[in-house]
Amino acid sequence: MDKPWKISRGPIAATELDVEKANAINVLLIRPVGVLPAKAGDPVLPFAVGLFNELRPLLKPDAGVTTLRRATAAYVHCRRYYFASAQPDSMRHSLDGEPVEPLSSEDRLVAQKRFLSLKQTTSKADAPEETAPVPAPLLSKSEQIRAALLGKKGTPPARAG
Repeated sequence: MDKPWKISRGPIAATELDVEKANAINVLLIRPVGVLPAKAGDPVLPFAVGLFNELRPLLKPDAGVTTLRRATAAYVHCRRYYFASAQPDSMRHSLDGEPVEPLSSEDRLVAQKRFLSLKQTTSKADAPEETAPVPAPLLSKSEQIRAALLGKKGTPPARAG
């Protein structure tokens, strides 16, 4: 996987979870920003380089920069954001959601690798866990003989201390 994808999936639609993460950012700001999805189905738009520095002046006075940084990180490090960034026709967007420049092939390749890694991790988490077989109880030699003589009709009697 050393080459970026060549076939575009078109705009990547935001899910309810993506919108929740976007809302977590917007609630910290004095006004919502257009680069974030407002509802499920809106496109996930990759940020322009340095967009966080444009978000900081919009921070509400009672909100902390660290909180904004964490909320932004939660949004940009999710699977659908990477998927949107990995598309061959992906563009970086301004605060208002306007395209400003295409993502470099290097950035698209990094996003592609991270998307596939997260997808694989999610697939493993969704796979049903195999239950380990329960080992047979350890029996002494005399308990094994007794069980064999009784025809395994019951469990061997408990040993007295």
